[in-house]
Amino acid sequence: MSRNEKISLRSRLGFIGLGYLGSRIARRLVAAGFPMIVYDRDHAKAAELSALGAKVAPDPGELAGDADVTLSCLSDDFAVEAVYLGTGNVLRSARPGARIIELSTISPETSRELHRTARQLNLALLDVAISGSTPSAEAGTLTLFGGGDREIFESAKAIFAPIAKQWFYMGQGGSGVSMKLVVNTLLGVGMQAVAEALALGLTLDLPRDLLLDTLAKTAVVAPAHVGKLATAKKRDYAPQFPVRLMHKDFGLVLGAAAHVGLSMPTTEAAAAINAAGAASEADEDFSVVIRWMERLAERKEVLPLQVR
Repeated sequence: MSRNEKISLRSRLGFIGLGYLGSRIARRLVAAGFPMIVYDRDHAKAAELSALGAKVAPDPGELAGDADVTLSCLSDDFAVEAVYLGTGNVLRSARPGARIIELSTISPETSRELHRTARQLNLALLDVAISGSTPSAEAGTLTLFGGGDREIFESAKAIFAPIAKQWFYMGQGGSGVSMKLVVNTLLGVGMQAVAEALALGLTLDLPRDLLLDTLAKTAVVAPAHVGKLATAKKRDYAPQFPVRLMHKDFGLVLGAAAHVGLSMPTTEAAAAINAAGAASEADEDFSVVIRWMERLAERKEVLPLQVR
């Protein structure tokens, strides 16, 4: 693709990583009419997209060689490095002039490394971090934060429109994932604050359901946490954003803070509680911190650590 060419429904997309968010994003792009080739280590996940009309690639490198635009939504830095720079060989397999849209939540340092390597190979790469859980991905109402060349970012609106309600250009390479870490700091710390406030209410003998219902209607609870109060009311912690991924993101946040010498004591405390829970209940929703704090309030259990 030429630099000035906009992505359109004629552009052939490749999609790597069909997990919680990736599978839902890929389905929406197929439904929007994009020709697509997909890859996932779990062949059953790829087969689900094949049933919708996508071609299945045998490996990431072949996918990249066949696509005008390669997207990926992967679990962590290690997976991203393996797919792009290691055995997946995506960057060296992609066509000259091809575009890469990397959607994973990874460290800014890893993202900037991908940008540098892509430039050396005449590839246009964007880091476009995702904010939103599985219901948002299914509904196409995600929020996106982009880093990289602004002109390339603007040219990708045909991809963004079916999957997101809003998207923001944040700056140079790595800026998209940096903004995601800022957002998820508030997501994780805010969830812990909500859980502690609920625990306080229970110890003050406020009725549980009334407490949850009323708190959800106040101005102090962020929109991302309001839905968690409704599911907590039903004691439903089925994963929309698993606690293990919140644990990973806390690690990225604190790693980025340490890199620049920034102290984040409240985030450190929330991350410590999250880490303890992630060790035993990794695949429950990150809002399960509400249950942990309820148990503490009821004095049936204590948290498995002391936060310093």
